[in-house]
Amino acid sequence: MTGTNSFFPPALILVAGAMLLPLLMKKIRPWIYVIFPLLTLLWIIWLPTGEGAHLSLGNFNLVLVHKDALSFIFGLIFSFIALAGAIYSFHLKDTAHLCASLLYAAGALGVTFAGDFLTLFIFWETMAFTSLYLIWARRKKESYQAGFRYLIYHALGGGILLAGLVLHFQQAGSLAITSLQTQDGLGAWLILVGVVINAAVPPLHPWLADAYPKATVTGAVFLSAFTTKAAVYVLLRVFPGWEVLLVAGSIMTVYGVVFAILANDIRGILSYHIISQVGYMVAGVGVGTTMGLNGSAAHAFSHILYKALLFMGTGAVLEATGRYKLTDLGGLSKKLKAPLILYMIAAFSISGVPLFNGFISKSMVVAAAKEAHHSWAMFLMLLASVGTFLSVGLKLPYFTWGGKDKGLQVKKLPANMYVAMSLVAFICILHGVMPGLLYQLLPFPVDYHPYSTSHLLETIQILSFTLVGFWLARKKLVPHAQIALDVDWLYRYPGKKAGQFILDEAVAFFTWTEKVARQGVKISADWIKNPMELPASPKTSYSPDRYRPPLRRVISWLLVVFILLIALSLI
Repeated sequence: MTGTNSFFPPALILVAGAMLLPLLMKKIRPWIYVIFPLLTLLWIIWLPTGEGAHLSLGNFNLVLVHKDALSFIFGLIFSFIALAGAIYSFHLKDTAHLCASLLYAAGALGVTFAGDFLTLFIFWETMAFTSLYLIWARRKKESYQAGFRYLIYHALGGGILLAGLVLHFQQAGSLAITSLQTQDGLGAWLILVGVVINAAVPPLHPWLADAYPKATVTGAVFLSAFTTKAAVYVLLRVFPGWEVLLVAGSIMTVYGVVFAILANDIRGILSYHIISQVGYMVAGVGVGTTMGLNGSAAHAFSHILYKALLFMGTGAVLEATGRYKLTDLGGLSKKLKAPLILYMIAAFSISGVPLFNGFISKSMVVAAAKEAHHSWAMFLMLLASVGTFLSVGLKLPYFTWGGKDKGLQVKKLPANMYVAMSLVAFICILHGVMPGLLYQLLPFPVDYHPYSTSHLLETIQILSFTLVGFWLARKKLVPHAQIALDVDWLYRYPGKKAGQFILDEAVAFFTWTEKVARQGVKISADWIKNPMELPASPKTSYSPDRYRPPLRRVISWLLVVFILLIALSLI
Protein backbone atom coordinates (compact mmCIF):
# COMPACT_ATOMS: atom_id res chain seq x y z
CA MET A 1 0.00 0.00 0.00
CA THR A 2 1.34 3.44 -0.92
CA GLY A 3 0.34 6.88 0.22
CA THR A 4 0.70 8.76 3.51
CA ASN A 5 -0.43 7.32 6.83
CA SER A 6 -3.05 10.06 7.06
CA PHE A 7 -5.07 8.18 4.43
CA PHE A 8 -5.35 4.92 6.34
CA PRO A 9 -8.72 3.39 5.26
CA PRO A 10 -11.39 3.78 7.98
CA ALA A 11 -12.89 0.41 7.07
CA LEU A 12 -9.70 -1.37 8.13
CA ILE A 13 -10.11 -0.09 11.69
CA LEU A 14 -13.36 -2.04 11.97
CA VAL A 15 -11.79 -5.05 10.26
CA ALA A 16 -9.01 -4.98 12.86
CA GLY A 17 -11.61 -4.81 15.60
CA ALA A 18 -13.47 -7.81 14.22
CA MET A 19 -10.23 -9.81 14.10
CA LEU A 20 -9.27 -8.82 17.64
CA LEU A 21 -12.58 -9.53 19.41
CA PRO A 22 -12.35 -13.36 19.45
CA LEU A 23 -8.93 -13.14 21.11
CA LEU A 24 -10.10 -11.01 24.06
CA MET A 25 -11.49 -11.90 27.46
CA LYS A 26 -15.28 -11.92 27.68
CA LYS A 27 -15.31 -9.10 30.24
CA ILE A 28 -13.52 -6.56 28.07
CA ARG A 29 -14.87 -7.74 24.71
CA PRO A 30 -18.05 -5.52 24.75
CA TRP A 31 -15.98 -2.43 25.60
CA ILE A 32 -13.54 -3.01 22.76
CA TYR A 33 -16.54 -3.68 20.50
CA VAL A 34 -17.76 -0.13 21.20
CA ILE A 35 -14.33 1.50 21.10
CA PHE A 36 -13.50 0.49 17.51
CA PRO A 37 -16.54 2.22 15.91
CA LEU A 38 -15.76 5.27 18.06
CA LEU A 39 -12.18 5.31 16.79
CA THR A 40 -13.48 4.96 13.23
CA LEU A 41 -15.81 7.92 13.69
CA LEU A 42 -13.01 10.10 15.05
CA TRP A 43 -10.66 9.00 12.26
CA ILE A 44 -13.21 9.92 9.56
CA ILE A 45 -13.63 13.38 11.11
CA TRP A 46 -9.85 13.87 11.11
CA LEU A 47 -9.24 12.28 7.70
CA PRO A 48 -8.03 14.90 5.19
CA THR A 49 -9.89 15.58 1.98
CA GLY A 50 -8.30 14.00 -1.05
CA GLU A 51 -7.16 10.64 -2.35
CA GLY A 52 -4.72 8.17 -0.83
CA ALA A 53 -3.96 4.61 0.27
CA HIS A 54 -3.12 3.33 -3.22
CA LEU A 55 -2.68 -0.40 -3.63
CA SER A 56 -1.28 -2.18 -6.68
CA LEU A 57 -3.05 -5.40 -7.60
CA GLY A 58 -1.60 -6.82 -10.80
CA ASN A 59 -2.24 -4.23 -13.48
CA PHE A 60 -4.83 -2.42 -11.39
CA ASN A 61 -4.22 0.58 -9.17
CA LEU A 62 -6.72 0.50 -6.30
CA VAL A 63 -7.64 3.62 -4.37
CA LEU A 64 -8.88 2.68 -0.90
CA VAL A 65 -9.57 6.23 0.28
CA HIS A 66 -11.27 8.99 -1.67
CA LYS A 67 -12.70 11.65 0.64
CA ASP A 68 -14.84 14.53 -0.53
CA ALA A 69 -18.04 16.12 0.78
CA LEU A 70 -20.27 13.29 -0.43
CA SER A 71 -18.16 10.43 0.96
CA PHE A 72 -17.64 12.35 4.21
CA ILE A 73 -21.34 12.77 5.04
CA PHE A 74 -22.05 9.11 4.35
CA GLY A 75 -18.90 7.97 6.17
CA LEU A 76 -19.86 10.12 9.14
CA ILE A 77 -23.35 8.68 9.52
CA PHE A 78 -22.24 5.10 8.81
CA SER A 79 -19.59 5.24 11.53
CA PHE A 80 -21.94 6.96 13.98
CA ILE A 81 -24.69 4.40 13.54
CA ALA A 82 -22.11 1.61 13.87
CA LEU A 83 -21.23 3.15 17.24
CA ALA A 84 -24.89 3.45 18.28
CA GLY A 85 -25.56 -0.11 17.11
CA ALA A 86 -22.56 -1.35 19.10
CA ILE A 87 -23.90 0.32 22.24
CA TYR A 88 -27.33 -1.19 21.56
CA SER A 89 -25.66 -4.63 21.19
CA PHE A 90 -23.35 -4.19 24.19
CA HIS A 91 -25.05 -6.98 26.18
CA LEU A 92 -24.65 -9.65 23.48
CA LYS A 93 -22.50 -12.72 24.16
CA ASP A 94 -22.40 -14.00 20.57
CA THR A 95 -18.89 -13.07 19.45
CA ALA A 96 -19.57 -14.05 15.84
CA HIS A 97 -22.53 -11.66 15.80
CA LEU A 98 -20.35 -8.82 17.08
CA CYS A 99 -17.65 -9.54 14.49
CA ALA A 100 -20.17 -9.78 11.65
CA SER A 101 -21.70 -6.40 12.53
CA LEU A 102 -18.26 -4.72 12.54
CA LEU A 103 -17.34 -6.29 9.20
CA TYR A 104 -20.72 -5.27 7.78
CA ALA A 105 -20.11 -1.66 8.82
CA ALA A 106 -16.59 -1.93 7.38
CA GLY A 107 -18.08 -3.01 4.06
CA ALA A 108 -20.33 0.07 3.96
CA LEU A 109 -17.42 2.37 4.78
CA GLY A 110 -15.23 0.62 2.21
CA VAL A 111 -17.84 1.32 -0.47
CA THR A 112 -18.17 4.93 0.67
CA PHE A 113 -14.47 5.78 0.48
CA ALA A 114 -13.58 3.59 -2.53
CA GLY A 115 -11.86 5.49 -5.31
CA ASP A 116 -12.18 2.73 -7.92
CA PHE A 117 -14.84 0.24 -8.95
CA LEU A 118 -12.85 -2.87 -8.01
CA THR A 119 -12.39 -1.72 -4.41
CA LEU A 120 -16.06 -0.79 -4.33
CA PHE A 121 -17.04 -4.26 -5.55
CA ILE A 122 -14.88 -6.05 -2.97
CA PHE A 123 -16.47 -4.14 -0.09
CA TRP A 124 -19.89 -4.45 -1.74
CA GLU A 125 -19.67 -8.23 -1.54
CA THR A 126 -18.30 -7.98 2.01
CA MET A 127 -21.55 -6.29 3.00
CA ALA A 128 -23.62 -9.06 1.41
CA PHE A 129 -21.98 -11.98 3.18
CA THR A 130 -21.45 -10.41 6.60
CA SER A 131 -25.01 -9.09 6.79
CA LEU A 132 -26.28 -12.59 6.04
CA TYR A 133 -25.02 -13.80 9.42
CA LEU A 134 -27.12 -11.16 11.20
CA ILE A 135 -30.19 -12.88 9.75
CA TRP A 136 -29.11 -16.46 10.39
CA ALA A 137 -27.92 -15.62 13.91
CA ARG A 138 -31.54 -15.56 15.10
CA ARG A 139 -31.41 -19.34 14.64
CA LYS A 140 -35.00 -19.90 13.62
CA LYS A 141 -36.25 -21.88 10.64
CA GLU A 142 -37.83 -18.83 9.00
CA SER A 143 -34.55 -16.92 9.47
CA TYR A 144 -32.54 -19.61 7.70
CA GLN A 145 -35.03 -19.69 4.82
CA ALA A 146 -35.16 -15.90 4.49
CA GLY A 147 -31.37 -15.80 4.66
CA PHE A 148 -31.03 -18.15 1.70
CA ARG A 149 -33.45 -16.04 -0.35
CA TYR A 150 -31.50 -12.93 0.72
CA LEU A 151 -28.27 -14.59 -0.42
CA ILE A 152 -29.74 -15.49 -3.82
CA TYR A 153 -30.76 -11.88 -4.49
CA HIS A 154 -27.42 -10.44 -3.45
CA ALA A 155 -25.43 -13.06 -5.33
CA LEU A 156 -27.47 -12.18 -8.42
CA GLY A 157 -26.96 -8.47 -7.85
CA GLY A 158 -23.23 -8.92 -7.28
CA GLY A 159 -22.90 -10.99 -10.46
CA ILE A 160 -24.73 -8.40 -12.55
CA LEU A 161 -22.66 -5.60 -11.01
CA LEU A 162 -19.41 -7.44 -11.78
CA ALA A 163 -20.48 -8.06 -15.38
CA GLY A 164 -21.25 -4.37 -15.77
CA LEU A 165 -17.90 -3.37 -14.31
CA VAL A 166 -16.06 -5.69 -16.72
CA LEU A 167 -17.87 -4.23 -19.73
CA HIS A 168 -17.29 -0.71 -18.46
CA PHE A 169 -13.56 -1.39 -18.02
CA GLN A 170 -13.32 -2.78 -21.55
CA GLN A 171 -14.96 0.36 -22.90
CA ALA A 172 -13.40 3.04 -20.69
CA GLY A 173 -10.05 1.38 -19.95
CA SER A 174 -10.20 2.61 -16.37
CA LEU A 175 -11.73 1.51 -13.06
CA ALA A 176 -11.89 5.03 -11.62
CA ILE A 177 -15.33 5.85 -10.22
CA THR A 178 -16.94 8.52 -12.39
CA SER A 179 -20.46 9.61 -13.27
CA LEU A 180 -21.97 7.47 -16.02
CA GLN A 181 -24.45 8.51 -18.68
CA THR A 182 -27.39 6.64 -20.22
CA GLN A 183 -25.52 6.48 -23.53
CA ASP A 184 -22.50 4.74 -21.97
CA GLY A 185 -23.75 1.36 -23.10
CA LEU A 186 -24.70 -1.99 -21.63
CA GLY A 187 -22.01 -1.89 -18.94
CA ALA A 188 -23.51 1.23 -17.34
CA TRP A 189 -26.99 -0.26 -17.32
CA LEU A 190 -25.78 -3.52 -15.79
CA ILE A 191 -24.01 -1.56 -13.05
CA LEU A 192 -27.26 0.30 -12.42
CA VAL A 193 -29.26 -2.94 -12.11
CA GLY A 194 -26.70 -4.39 -9.71
CA VAL A 195 -26.94 -1.27 -7.53
CA VAL A 196 -30.73 -0.92 -7.54
CA ILE A 197 -31.08 -4.50 -6.31
CA ASN A 198 -29.31 -3.36 -3.13
CA ALA A 199 -31.45 -0.22 -3.10
CA ALA A 200 -34.54 -2.51 -3.05
CA VAL A 201 -36.16 -0.88 -6.07
CA PRO A 202 -39.37 -2.80 -7.01
CA PRO A 203 -39.72 -5.42 -8.36
CA LEU A 204 -36.21 -6.33 -7.14
CA HIS A 205 -37.03 -5.61 -3.49
CA PRO A 206 -38.63 -8.67 -1.80
CA TRP A 207 -35.37 -9.69 -0.11
CA LEU A 208 -35.61 -6.68 2.22
CA ALA A 209 -39.13 -7.09 3.57
CA ASP A 210 -38.56 -10.85 3.71
CA ALA A 211 -35.22 -10.91 5.57
CA TYR A 212 -35.03 -7.85 7.84
CA PRO A 213 -37.93 -8.89 10.11
CA LYS A 214 -36.29 -12.33 10.51
CA ALA A 215 -32.95 -10.90 11.71
CA THR A 216 -31.82 -10.69 15.31
CA VAL A 217 -33.03 -7.79 17.45
CA THR A 218 -29.69 -6.00 17.21
CA GLY A 219 -28.83 -7.20 13.71
CA ALA A 220 -31.88 -5.51 12.23
CA VAL A 221 -30.57 -2.14 13.45
CA PHE A 222 -27.40 -2.57 11.37
CA LEU A 223 -29.34 -3.94 8.40
CA SER A 224 -31.64 -0.91 8.35
CA ALA A 225 -28.67 1.43 8.01
CA PHE A 226 -26.09 0.09 5.60
CA THR A 227 -27.10 -1.89 2.50
CA THR A 228 -29.77 0.35 0.97
CA LYS A 229 -28.01 3.59 1.92
CA ALA A 230 -24.68 2.39 0.53
CA ALA A 231 -26.59 1.79 -2.70
CA VAL A 232 -28.00 5.32 -2.53
CA TYR A 233 -24.45 6.63 -2.13
CA VAL A 234 -23.35 4.79 -5.29
CA LEU A 235 -26.37 6.14 -7.18
CA LEU A 236 -25.46 9.68 -6.09
CA ARG A 237 -21.84 9.14 -7.11
CA VAL A 238 -22.37 7.36 -10.44
CA PHE A 239 -25.91 7.98 -11.74
CA PRO A 240 -26.99 11.58 -10.97
CA GLY A 241 -29.72 12.85 -13.26
CA TRP A 242 -30.89 9.48 -14.65
CA GLU A 243 -34.62 10.10 -15.14
CA VAL A 244 -35.44 6.42 -14.82
CA LEU A 245 -34.47 6.77 -11.15
CA LEU A 246 -37.00 9.59 -10.69
CA VAL A 247 -39.77 7.32 -11.95
CA ALA A 248 -38.60 4.32 -9.92
CA GLY A 249 -38.08 6.35 -6.74
CA SER A 250 -41.45 8.08 -6.92
CA ILE A 251 -43.22 4.74 -7.32
CA MET A 252 -41.20 3.32 -4.42
CA THR A 253 -42.46 5.99 -2.02
CA VAL A 254 -46.06 4.83 -2.44
CA TYR A 255 -45.37 1.14 -3.05
CA GLY A 256 -43.65 0.63 0.29
CA VAL A 257 -46.37 2.49 2.18
CA VAL A 258 -49.19 0.35 0.74
CA PHE A 259 -47.63 -2.91 1.85
CA ALA A 260 -46.60 -1.43 5.20
CA ILE A 261 -50.27 -0.72 5.97
CA LEU A 262 -51.12 -4.36 5.20
CA ALA A 263 -48.27 -5.88 7.23
CA ASN A 264 -48.79 -7.49 10.65
CA ASP A 265 -45.15 -7.92 11.70
CA ILE A 266 -43.98 -4.72 13.45
CA ARG A 267 -40.51 -4.96 11.93
CA GLY A 268 -42.10 -5.94 8.61
CA ILE A 269 -43.94 -2.59 8.64
CA LEU A 270 -40.65 -0.78 9.17
CA SER A 271 -38.95 -2.85 6.46
CA TYR A 272 -41.51 -1.80 3.86
CA HIS A 273 -41.03 1.78 4.98
CA ILE A 274 -37.33 1.47 4.20
CA ILE A 275 -38.41 0.87 0.60
CA SER A 276 -40.69 3.89 0.74
CA GLN A 277 -38.12 6.23 2.30
CA VAL A 278 -35.29 5.08 0.02
CA GLY A 279 -37.68 5.97 -2.79
CA TYR A 280 -37.31 9.66 -1.86
CA MET A 281 -33.53 9.33 -2.08
CA VAL A 282 -33.63 7.50 -5.42
CA ALA A 283 -36.05 10.12 -6.79
CA GLY A 284 -33.73 12.91 -5.64
CA VAL A 285 -30.87 11.31 -7.57
CA GLY A 286 -33.14 11.07 -10.60
CA VAL A 287 -34.06 14.76 -10.43
CA GLY A 288 -30.33 15.43 -10.67
CA THR A 289 -30.40 19.10 -9.62
CA THR A 290 -28.32 20.50 -6.79
CA MET A 291 -31.42 20.54 -4.59
CA GLY A 292 -32.29 16.97 -5.55
CA LEU A 293 -28.83 15.59 -4.82
CA ASN A 294 -28.57 17.52 -1.56
CA GLY A 295 -32.02 16.31 -0.58
CA SER A 296 -31.12 12.70 -1.32
CA ALA A 297 -27.94 12.87 0.79
CA ALA A 298 -29.69 14.74 3.61
CA HIS A 299 -32.58 12.31 3.71
CA ALA A 300 -30.23 9.32 3.70
CA PHE A 301 -28.50 10.83 6.74
CA SER A 302 -31.78 11.48 8.55
CA HIS A 303 -33.27 8.14 7.55
CA ILE A 304 -30.36 6.14 8.95
CA LEU A 305 -30.93 7.84 12.31
CA TYR A 306 -34.68 7.53 12.69
CA LYS A 307 -34.94 4.13 11.01
CA ALA A 308 -32.29 2.72 13.35
CA LEU A 309 -34.25 4.20 16.28
CA LEU A 310 -37.49 2.68 14.96
CA PHE A 311 -35.88 -0.75 14.79
CA MET A 312 -34.39 -0.21 18.24
CA GLY A 313 -37.85 0.59 19.63
CA THR A 314 -39.59 -2.36 18.04
CA GLY A 315 -36.59 -4.52 18.89
CA ALA A 316 -37.05 -3.54 22.52
CA VAL A 317 -40.65 -4.79 22.31
CA LEU A 318 -39.50 -8.09 20.81
CA GLU A 319 -36.72 -8.44 23.37
CA ALA A 320 -39.05 -7.70 26.29
CA THR A 321 -42.11 -9.72 25.23
CA GLY A 322 -40.91 -12.23 22.64
CA ARG A 323 -43.80 -11.08 20.39
CA TYR A 324 -43.53 -9.22 17.10
CA LYS A 325 -47.00 -9.25 15.50
CA LEU A 326 -49.58 -6.54 16.00
CA THR A 327 -52.27 -9.18 16.55
CA ASP A 328 -50.31 -10.50 19.57
CA LEU A 329 -49.40 -7.13 21.09
CA GLY A 330 -51.26 -4.40 22.94
CA GLY A 331 -51.50 -2.56 26.25
CA LEU A 332 -47.74 -2.06 26.71
CA SER A 333 -47.75 1.70 27.32
CA LYS A 334 -47.24 1.37 31.08
CA LYS A 335 -44.91 -1.63 30.91
CA LEU A 336 -42.62 -0.22 28.20
CA LYS A 337 -43.04 3.52 28.60
CA ALA A 338 -39.49 4.61 27.77
CA PRO A 339 -39.32 2.57 24.52
CA LEU A 340 -42.66 4.15 23.52
CA ILE A 341 -41.38 7.70 24.02
CA LEU A 342 -38.17 7.00 22.13
CA TYR A 343 -40.05 5.16 19.38
CA MET A 344 -42.40 8.13 18.92
CA ILE A 345 -39.45 10.48 18.43
CA ALA A 346 -38.42 8.30 15.49
CA ALA A 347 -42.04 8.02 14.32
CA PHE A 348 -42.42 11.80 14.28
CA SER A 349 -39.11 12.05 12.43
CA ILE A 350 -40.06 9.66 9.64
CA SER A 351 -43.49 11.32 9.37
CA GLY A 352 -41.93 14.75 8.78
CA VAL A 353 -43.28 16.41 11.92
CA PRO A 354 -41.73 19.86 12.48
CA LEU A 355 -38.79 20.00 14.93
CA PHE A 356 -37.68 16.48 13.92
CA ASN A 357 -35.01 15.62 11.35
CA GLY A 358 -37.31 14.07 8.75
CA PHE A 359 -39.01 17.45 8.36
CA ILE A 360 -35.82 19.16 7.21
CA SER A 361 -34.64 16.47 4.76
CA LYS A 362 -37.62 14.79 3.08
CA SER A 363 -39.05 18.18 2.09
CA MET A 364 -35.85 18.98 0.16
CA VAL A 365 -36.54 16.12 -2.27
CA VAL A 366 -40.18 17.20 -2.64
CA ALA A 367 -39.07 20.78 -3.27
CA ALA A 368 -36.54 19.58 -5.84
CA ALA A 369 -39.27 17.72 -7.75
CA LYS A 370 -41.44 20.84 -7.64
CA GLU A 371 -38.65 23.11 -8.88
CA ALA A 372 -37.93 20.70 -11.75
CA HIS A 373 -41.66 20.74 -12.68
CA HIS A 374 -42.24 17.07 -11.89
CA SER A 375 -45.65 17.65 -10.33
CA TRP A 376 -46.68 14.01 -10.56
CA ALA A 377 -43.62 12.94 -8.56
CA MET A 378 -44.28 15.59 -5.93
CA PHE A 379 -47.89 14.38 -5.60
CA LEU A 380 -46.78 10.75 -5.08
CA MET A 381 -44.27 11.80 -2.42
CA LEU A 382 -46.87 13.82 -0.53
CA LEU A 383 -49.31 10.92 -0.76
CA ALA A 384 -46.65 8.61 0.65
CA SER A 385 -46.17 11.01 3.58
CA VAL A 386 -49.79 10.43 4.56
CA GLY A 387 -49.34 6.67 4.52
CA THR A 388 -46.10 6.92 6.50
CA PHE A 389 -47.69 8.84 9.39
CA LEU A 390 -50.73 6.56 9.26
CA SER A 391 -48.82 3.29 9.53
CA VAL A 392 -45.61 4.08 11.45
CA GLY A 393 -46.72 7.10 13.46
CA LEU A 394 -50.24 5.96 14.36
CA LYS A 395 -51.20 2.37 13.60
CA LEU A 396 -48.06 0.61 14.84
CA PRO A 397 -47.75 2.40 18.20
CA TYR A 398 -51.52 2.35 18.79
CA PHE A 399 -51.88 -1.41 18.41
CA THR A 400 -48.53 -2.18 20.08
CA TRP A 401 -48.52 0.07 23.13
CA GLY A 402 -52.20 1.05 23.17
CA GLY A 403 -55.36 -0.96 22.62
CA LYS A 404 -56.40 -3.94 24.71
CA ASP A 405 -53.93 -5.26 27.25
CA LYS A 406 -53.04 -8.82 26.20
CA GLY A 407 -51.51 -9.56 29.61
CA LEU A 408 -48.02 -10.04 28.22
CA GLN A 409 -45.14 -10.64 30.59
CA VAL A 410 -42.35 -8.10 30.11
CA LYS A 411 -38.74 -8.73 31.04
CA LYS A 412 -36.28 -6.01 32.00
CA LEU A 413 -34.26 -4.57 29.14
CA PRO A 414 -30.49 -3.98 29.35
CA ALA A 415 -29.55 -0.39 30.18
CA ASN A 416 -27.31 -0.14 27.10
CA MET A 417 -30.36 -0.41 24.82
CA TYR A 418 -31.84 2.73 26.41
CA VAL A 419 -28.50 4.55 26.13
CA ALA A 420 -28.28 3.81 22.39
CA MET A 421 -31.88 4.80 21.74
CA SER A 422 -31.50 8.05 23.70
CA LEU A 423 -28.33 8.97 21.81
CA VAL A 424 -29.96 8.53 18.39
CA ALA A 425 -33.18 10.24 19.52
CA PHE A 426 -31.15 13.26 20.65
CA ILE A 427 -29.59 13.65 17.18
CA CYS A 428 -33.02 13.33 15.51
CA ILE A 429 -34.31 16.25 17.58
CA LEU A 430 -31.07 18.27 17.34
CA HIS A 431 -31.09 18.28 13.54
CA GLY A 432 -34.80 19.07 13.48
CA VAL A 433 -34.29 22.13 15.68
CA MET A 434 -30.97 23.16 14.10
CA PRO A 435 -31.09 22.09 10.42
CA GLY A 436 -27.92 24.01 9.65
CA LEU A 437 -25.88 21.32 11.42
CA LEU A 438 -26.90 18.87 8.70
CA TYR A 439 -27.02 21.30 5.79
CA GLN A 440 -23.39 22.34 6.26
CA LEU A 441 -22.35 18.73 5.63
CA LEU A 442 -24.12 18.41 2.26
CA PRO A 443 -22.07 18.15 -0.96
CA PHE A 444 -23.39 21.41 -2.46
CA PRO A 445 -24.16 24.84 -0.98
CA VAL A 446 -27.69 24.88 0.44
CA ASP A 447 -30.28 27.55 -0.22
CA TYR A 448 -33.32 26.02 1.45
CA HIS A 449 -35.35 27.09 4.47
CA PRO A 450 -37.56 24.26 5.77
CA TYR A 451 -39.43 26.36 8.33
CA SER A 452 -41.23 28.51 5.78
CA THR A 453 -44.86 29.37 6.45
CA SER A 454 -46.11 27.46 3.40
CA HIS A 455 -44.18 24.31 4.31
CA LEU A 456 -45.36 24.42 7.94
CA LEU A 457 -49.00 24.89 6.93
CA GLU A 458 -48.81 22.12 4.35
CA THR A 459 -47.26 19.70 6.85
CA ILE A 460 -49.73 20.52 9.62
CA GLN A 461 -52.66 20.00 7.26
CA ILE A 462 -51.36 16.59 6.10
CA LEU A 463 -50.66 15.40 9.64
CA SER A 464 -53.95 16.70 11.03
CA PHE A 465 -56.15 15.14 8.36
CA THR A 466 -54.25 11.86 8.65
CA LEU A 467 -54.71 11.82 12.43
CA VAL A 468 -58.45 12.50 12.15
CA GLY A 469 -58.81 9.87 9.42
CA PHE A 470 -57.03 7.26 11.51
CA TRP A 471 -59.16 7.95 14.56
CA LEU A 472 -62.37 7.64 12.57
CA ALA A 473 -61.25 4.46 10.79
CA ARG A 474 -59.24 2.87 13.63
CA LYS A 475 -61.70 -0.03 14.03
CA LYS A 476 -61.34 -0.90 10.36
CA LEU A 477 -57.57 -0.72 10.63
CA VAL A 478 -57.43 -3.43 13.30
CA PRO A 479 -54.58 -5.78 12.27
CA HIS A 480 -55.34 -9.30 11.06
CA ALA A 481 -53.22 -12.43 11.19
CA GLN A 482 -52.48 -12.56 7.49
CA ILE A 483 -49.59 -12.56 5.07
CA ALA A 484 -49.70 -9.94 2.32
CA LEU A 485 -47.79 -11.56 -0.53
CA ASP A 486 -45.71 -9.18 -2.57
CA VAL A 487 -43.72 -9.90 -5.72
CA ASP A 488 -42.32 -12.86 -3.82
CA TRP A 489 -45.62 -14.62 -4.66
CA LEU A 490 -43.96 -15.41 -7.99
CA TYR A 491 -41.50 -17.75 -6.32
CA ARG A 492 -43.36 -18.65 -3.13
CA TYR A 493 -46.55 -20.15 -4.64
CA PRO A 494 -46.02 -20.88 -8.36
CA GLY A 495 -42.35 -21.48 -7.65
CA LYS A 496 -43.20 -24.05 -5.03
CA LYS A 497 -45.63 -25.80 -7.38
CA ALA A 498 -43.12 -25.69 -10.23
CA GLY A 499 -40.45 -27.06 -7.95
CA GLN A 500 -42.69 -29.90 -6.85
CA PHE A 501 -43.56 -30.67 -10.49
CA ILE A 502 -39.89 -30.70 -11.46
CA LEU A 503 -39.09 -32.88 -8.47
CA ASP A 504 -41.86 -35.35 -9.31
CA GLU A 505 -40.75 -35.56 -12.93
CA ALA A 506 -37.13 -36.02 -11.88
CA VAL A 507 -38.11 -38.83 -9.50
CA ALA A 508 -40.16 -40.50 -12.27
CA PHE A 509 -37.25 -40.22 -14.72
CA PHE A 510 -34.75 -41.71 -12.31
CA THR A 511 -37.20 -44.51 -11.43
CA TRP A 512 -37.57 -45.36 -15.13
CA THR A 513 -33.79 -45.17 -15.59
CA GLU A 514 -33.25 -47.52 -12.69
CA LYS A 515 -35.80 -49.98 -14.10
CA VAL A 516 -34.12 -49.97 -17.54
CA ALA A 517 -30.70 -50.37 -15.96
CA ARG A 518 -31.86 -53.30 -13.86
CA GLN A 519 -33.36 -55.00 -16.92
CA GLY A 520 -30.20 -54.39 -18.92
CA VAL A 521 -28.03 -55.86 -16.19
CA LYS A 522 -30.28 -58.91 -15.96
CA ILE A 523 -30.12 -59.54 -19.73
CA SER A 524 -26.33 -59.08 -19.73
CA ALA A 525 -25.95 -61.48 -16.82
CA ASP A 526 -28.07 -64.11 -18.56
CA TRP A 527 -26.07 -63.75 -21.78
CA ILE A 528 -22.77 -64.11 -19.94
CA LYS A 529 -24.06 -67.29 -18.36
CA ASN A 530 -25.19 -68.65 -21.77
CA PRO A 531 -23.32 -66.83 -24.61
CA MET A 532 -24.74 -69.07 -27.41
CA GLU A 533 -28.33 -68.28 -26.55
CA LEU A 534 -29.98 -65.30 -28.17
CA PRO A 535 -31.87 -63.00 -25.76
CA ALA A 536 -35.12 -63.60 -27.65
CA SER A 537 -34.81 -67.40 -27.77
CA PRO A 538 -36.65 -69.67 -25.35
CA LYS A 539 -34.85 -69.99 -22.04
CA THR A 540 -32.98 -73.27 -21.65
CA SER A 541 -30.48 -74.42 -19.15
CA TYR A 542 -26.86 -73.82 -20.06
CA SER A 543 -24.75 -76.90 -21.03
CA PRO A 544 -21.04 -76.33 -21.84
CA ASP A 545 -20.90 -79.58 -23.88
CA ARG A 546 -23.94 -78.50 -25.85
CA TYR A 547 -22.81 -74.99 -26.73
CA ARG A 548 -19.03 -75.36 -26.79
CA PRO A 549 -17.94 -75.19 -30.50
CA PRO A 550 -16.13 -78.30 -31.88
CA LEU A 551 -12.34 -78.09 -31.99
CA ARG A 552 -12.22 -78.62 -35.75
CA ARG A 553 -14.32 -75.48 -36.28
CA VAL A 554 -11.88 -73.41 -34.28
CA ILE A 555 -8.87 -74.84 -36.16
CA SER A 556 -10.60 -74.22 -39.50
CA TRP A 557 -11.21 -70.52 -38.69
CA LEU A 558 -7.64 -70.07 -37.52
CA LEU A 559 -6.35 -71.67 -40.72
CA VAL A 560 -8.50 -69.34 -42.87
CA VAL A 561 -7.21 -66.28 -41.02
CA PHE A 562 -3.59 -67.49 -41.39
CA ILE A 563 -3.98 -68.02 -45.16
CA LEU A 564 -5.49 -64.54 -45.57
CA LEU A 565 -2.60 -62.95 -43.72
CA ILE A 566 -0.03 -64.75 -45.88
CA ALA A 567 -1.85 -63.69 -49.05
CA LEU A 568 -1.98 -60.06 -47.97
CA SER A 569 1.71 -60.02 -47.13
CA LEU A 570 2.63 -61.45 -50.57
CA ILE A 571 0.49 -58.91 -52.35
